[in-house]
Amino acid sequence: MAKRELPKYIYRQRNGLYFQRRGWPTRKIENEFGTAEFWREYADILADKDQAPRVTTRSFAALIKSYRANPRYRNLKPRTGKDYDKYLDFFQEIMGDRNPVHLKRKDVIRLRDANAAKAYFANYSLRVLRVLMEHCVDLGWRETNPVRGVSELKTTKSEREPWPSDLLTLYRAECPLGTRERLVMELCVGTGQRIGDVLEMRWSDIQDGGFVVRQNKTGKELWVPVLPELQAALDDASRHSVFILTNERGINRWSYRGASQAVRKVREAIGALDYDIHSWRYNAACELVEAGCSDDLVASVTGQSPAMVLHYTKKVRQKIRAMQAQQKRHEVKKKL
Repeated sequence: MAKRELPKYIYRQRNGLYFQRRGWPTRKIENEFGTAEFWREYADILADKDQAPRVTTRSFAALIKSYRANPRYRNLKPRTGKDYDKYLDFFQEIMGDRNPVHLKRKDVIRLRDANAAKAYFANYSLRVLRVLMEHCVDLGWRETNPVRGVSELKTTKSEREPWPSDLLTLYRAECPLGTRERLVMELCVGTGQRIGDVLEMRWSDIQDGGFVVRQNKTGKELWVPVLPELQAALDDASRHSVFILTNERGINRWSYRGASQAVRKVREAIGALDYDIHSWRYNAACELVEAGCSDDLVASVTGQSPAMVLHYTKKVRQKIRAMQAQQKRHEVKKKL
């Protein structure tokens, strides 16, 4: 279809027709060209000129503002949205007045490599920029996403492991019952939930001897029975708030930063810096496997997918299987 066949301000892009007029927001045409519905949609757009928000410049600042108003951003999980905000603010600071239409692959690679010393930051910024530039394509500002195909930096990341039993014993000795540090550990190990979900737990979530949990990341709803070690910590906890884990003033929930810093002090004191607050979820999954639970039973507590159950417990599974194998080997030798 040639451009001259299209009405004024209508342009064909890679993924469809768009209304594009200087000073107006770009809009994707939903109906097929030539139909009555198309002409009605076209007329409605022109008639809406007084109410339509104006886009005076195509800049990263305008693109970020548009993305934040889009369902793609608004439907992010709260924790993910906060993570994205850090990078969106970073992009706005360093190139807010630049036109995203002119962003090239070499610019993306240069941005990645400029942050090579902070590999996690560099890689996460690529992921967010890729999403942002996909929104740029959706707006019809450009036809291709220059971030697609740009590889992330390779990193040598050691796999997280559960806390060894002796370090958990030292942790309990360092943090007596009644302290927040002890309570957060018992909640994480006892329920097998992510720290974000643990910090959201309320006293009203304890029902019929267990915690009713709705996981923020997956939306799964679980009921997890309370173990004796956790019950002892709950019995000694103060109840000045609807939240189980509260801030210093005891009137609101404990923040992730506050909990992480408090636990780090304990880790430093007992020599457990190789094991962090997230490793307690590994402890829960591994203890269930060591108790002989199937993957389905493990998932009924942790809410994990089968693949994640395997990932969290692969080392303890290997140990268990190796012990079984060596025992069989020993029994055979005894018969010879």
